[in-house]
Amino acid sequence: MPLEHSETIAQLANGELNDVVKAFAANPAYRAAEWEELTTEQNPYRRPVRPDDLAWLDYGRKMPAAKALKLSALLGHRMLRNVYDSGLLFLPPAADEAAGRDAATFYSDENRVLGALAAPILEQHLFSLLDGERKPLPGYSPDQVATAVQEYHQQRLAEPNRAFTTALGTKDRKASATFVLLQLTAYLPAAYLATGRAALGEFDTAHPGARTALLDDYRTWAGLHEEYRALVEGGGLKTTTGAYWQLYLGTSLARGNHLHWLSRDRERYPEFLGALVQHSIDRAVTAARLAEVFEDGLGVRSGLLPHLAEQTSHLREFTDRWIVPLHRLYGPAGVERFHHGFADAAWFAQLWDEDLALQLAWADDIPLHQEKAERIHRHIQDNGITVDLDTFVESHEETSTTHVHNEHRLVMVERGEMHFWNNVTHKIDLHEGDKVLIPVSRLHGSTVLSGECTYHQPIIPEEMYARF
Repeated sequence: MPLEHSETIAQLANGELNDVVKAFAANPAYRAAEWEELTTEQNPYRRPVRPDDLAWLDYGRKMPAAKALKLSALLGHRMLRNVYDSGLLFLPPAADEAAGRDAATFYSDENRVLGALAAPILEQHLFSLLDGERKPLPGYSPDQVATAVQEYHQQRLAEPNRAFTTALGTKDRKASATFVLLQLTAYLPAAYLATGRAALGEFDTAHPGARTALLDDYRTWAGLHEEYRALVEGGGLKTTTGAYWQLYLGTSLARGNHLHWLSRDRERYPEFLGALVQHSIDRAVTAARLAEVFEDGLGVRSGLLPHLAEQTSHLREFTDRWIVPLHRLYGPAGVERFHHGFADAAWFAQLWDEDLALQLAWADDIPLHQEKAERIHRHIQDNGITVDLDTFVESHEETSTTHVHNEHRLVMVERGEMHFWNNVTHKIDLHEGDKVLIPVSRLHGSTVLSGECTYHQPIIPEEMYARF
């Protein structure tokens, strides 16, 4: 049932839902990143979530759609993925002392209990916005919903993904292709794990063939492990789960989390099947475009992507496999709920495409954003404009776990040196007097190189940002 109708949860939390989330985030495996932990290829349990930021974020409230690319969404989806993954088996590639310590807390009883309490709070915060984002159909008969699915497929075939077009148009296409590959590792395995979880149960009599179809989908993924490894390692990365945790966009985590949420909540079986159909269509229409990005930027020809492309010439038959039994089991409401899951997954896919395109374009042109930062700073000084300002004084090797800002900001180094980073491919050196513009919702982090570094972050109003 919806969280707001659950008196038990409210009583357990004693009216302070955010405190439950804070307690879950206090797990040592989720602590803020240190300088040597920018990537964690040997440790699938080390997953920084910036717990200190929870002092001013409130997960006890529903998040509006306007904040779906902002900080509470990013950190919320990081925490929720940790809840979901704590019930699944992950192993480090080799014996590792740090991984052993983090595994003990990641799989601890305390983490599972706190995760069970935090999950519905995070799910309400992150997913309740979907109710207001769906475009209703004229009706929800099986034929109407199947037609809507087919129309969506045709639309996706006709419209190139903005993110892939952006990646192919960047100056540093290797960096762009690497970042796209990072995002694929963040959501694709999670989506298949959710499908495997959904197959668990005894429901063959009520929905003949469904369990086998779900298991087959997951079995296909498991059988493609070597192709997946070849693609990831061909791009210079490791396949360890969470290896590049700090560089996963919130929307990449959200796409996997959405399927996990629906598969774990067994009352949402119709919605899960709708989301699964959207995921299958998305795989089919993006496979060739992803392959182009990876071959162009990384010189890698993937044997994985062609296998993942569904044969969508029989899309109506594929859709009817799920819709017709749902109509029998749940009545007309089941078909409508199927479409809700489908539409919600499509909404997340579109949001991801927008988010990734903006991130790629910004990261590819840091010099332009350094020049813009100089012009904006000069404009503020010349016109005596007062803007809100945050100042930080950090010591050697102090690290800022990757994050996004809820507004446009400048980074201005007054003294010292730092590395500024937004990809695994390179870091950006910032020295005394250097400035860079960070638009709202762009993922980044930093590490101090000097003994001490003082830097400022003026907050740039939207109307001023638009001028430059």
